[in-house]
Amino acid sequence: MADQYKIPYLNAVIRMFGSRFDLTIQQAFRYLYNFKGIRFLLEYYDVEHTLSIEDTVDDLIKVCQKNGGELA
Repeated sequence: MADQYKIPYLNAVIRMFGSRFDLTIQQAFRYLYNFKGIRFLLEYYDVEHTLSIEDTVDDLIKVCQKNGGELA
């Protein structure tokens, strides 16, 4: 994690994801972790951090759905 903004960015995205679905931060993290959203954010951080947080949340929804998640 060479980028000093990576953790604050991940935190902001997880919080925004949770607020979109009325989840606590812990619930949002667990959902994203279980359905490979966190892995996606870490792997594609270089691209995703250039997008708006709303666009990133939209991408996470698609990734999680492809991995069995049912929130939409």
